Amino acid sequence: MTLAAVGIVYGDIGTSPLYTLKTVFDPAHGLALTHNNLLGIVSLIFWGLTLIVSLKYVTLVLRADNRGEGGIMALMALVLSSVSKLSRWHFPLMVIGVFGATLFYGDSVITPAISVLSAIEGLEVATPAFSPYVVPLTIMVLVALYSVQSHGTAGIGRYFAPIMVLWFAALAIMGVLNIIKSPQVLAALNPMHAATFLMNNGFVAFVALGAVVLALTGAEALYADMGHFGKKPIRLAWFLIAFPALALNYLGQGGLLLAHPEAVSNPFYQQLGSWSVYPLVILSTMATVIASQATISGTFSMTKQAIALGFLPRMRVRHTSESEIGQIYIPAVNWLQLCVVLLAVVGFGSSENLAAAYGIAVTATMLATTILTFFVIRYRWKMNLALCWAATGFFLIIDINLVSATALKLFHGGWFPLLLGSILFIVMLTWKRGRQLVFENLERHAIPLDDFLASLFIAPPLRVPGTAIFLRGESDGVPHALLHNLLHNKVLHERVIFLTVFMHEEPWVPRAEQVNVLDLGHQCYQVNVHYGFKDEPDIPAALALAQREGEGADFTFEMMETSFFIARQTIISTPDSGMMPWREHLFVTMSRNARTAADYYQIPSNRVIELGTQVEI
Repeated sequence: MTLAAVGIVYGDIGTSPLYTLKTVFDPAHGLALTHNNLLGIVSLIFWGLTLIVSLKYVTLVLRADNRGEGGIMALMALVLSSVSKLSRWHFPLMVIGVFGATLFYGDSVITPAISVLSAIEGLEVATPAFSPYVVPLTIMVLVALYSVQSHGTAGIGRYFAPIMVLWFAALAIMGVLNIIKSPQVLAALNPMHAATFLMNNGFVAFVALGAVVLALTGAEALYADMGHFGKKPIRLAWFLIAFPALALNYLGQGGLLLAHPEAVSNPFYQQLGSWSVYPLVILSTMATVIASQATISGTFSMTKQAIALGFLPRMRVRHTSESEIGQIYIPAVNWLQLCVVLLAVVGFGSSENLAAAYGIAVTATMLATTILTFFVIRYRWKMNLALCWAATGFFLIIDINLVSATALKLFHGGWFPLLLGSILFIVMLTWKRGRQLVFENLERHAIPLDDFLASLFIAPPLRVPGTAIFLRGESDGVPHALLHNLLHNKVLHERVIFLTVFMHEEPWVPRAEQVNVLDLGHQCYQVNVHYGFKDEPDIPAALALAQREGEGADFTFEMMETSFFIARQTIISTPDSGMMPWREHLFVTMSRNARTAADYYQIPSNRVIELGTQVEI
């Protein structure tokens, strides 16, 4: 599991040495390559990895798990379940969590673009003649990567760990060789060099801090992947493999630049000399593809969680592995993300330009994670307020400074992930608010189910053979589909099931607790199905579980004798109520294009009867 974690979790942060130091000393930033500046930058990177990744994420944040699941969506769900819905903190915390999640999407667009670009830019080191082909080759690699997503990673996933272990070994060996040539670079291990650099260089140091952040990109991924690997393998992989290799390589690149300042144009590819460029391009391309794959898979997982938590409309989710439930493919997300990634590659054109766009998404997500972690410690773990501030206050100060430093790049590319995040933020909150308005409308017009059944069976309608299953919301009252069926067909099936799906702000609901059955009399039953946001909704499987909860043999289900009645909601935007008109129209458009409930819940399509109902918002 530790080796697997190396392959998946640390691809993003593991490929940062490709472009970090090159970007820090980019002439556009105005930072001169001097002995003291170099030691200060390498010291900042080393202690950034130590404090932010090792101490904050690996030691503290990994403790804030939602039943074993991590990532900002899982963290937000954990916080919201710890704070009352009536609390003044509930909505602000939801906004912080959603915005942090949307910035993860921005990060997931830039990671494949900058990683693959920086790997293929190594060809320019070999010969400038390759320069015109860097962007076209990057596009080819990315199109190929996204085109194979529908087949899943089960086949090639077994090669991820060996390749990334080889990559980290190469980083460590190159680092050691250059440290031996310039051992004076080890002075950067003294944090005073970092502090002195920040104090002596003022605004230029603040600008450089925004580029140093590139060494920390991918820290959020190790938290997001906790559910796949567990805390211990992620921690072992970091402290035994990733952290030592990264530290050695950054020190090695620093040693190279001390001895050969002219190598600053691309220090990574000049660590071993010209003979190593082509092998390193091949190895780094494989490593960056793996890093991109981890980000793409993370995007699919995040989208699935967002759908389950009610922040995005239902989409088609395909499973690409029979044994691994976490391996999914969402076609709409895949192709949309590819289009935006290609726009980023063509629009920015180089890893230096993309680096300006990278930092702000990462640091803002880090800040959101720190804020949410504070509320977990305070309201979930019930810790003393002073202890909560002690645990998170230090990291909060660091995160605020990093966000401020990267915000300076706002007009040099930083706007790109913020624009993506803002669009998704509006979409998510619009969908959440729209579903709330629909829920409130249905609740206002709901007919209490118990009273309706009591009056219905005073003079019962004709009962026909078979089972009718009516999907109803948490407080819908009598399903509209049942009212339509009685009005038009004037019959009732001999067995009637009212089925309600509850989505919980936790990743998994144990199978033993997923289904419960309530007998309403007259062969009518209320079946409640409970899912976590990582569970796979499957109504036929839930009905099989319900047989254990129900009336023995009388509660068996024959699919060919069972009909599922679903109300197809047509949302109508009305003026002077609900949201602003443009948001209502956006919600209506999303609602019309959402995946049907029958498809999402895996109900056999030949057993579904849809009856339309209009809902005004």
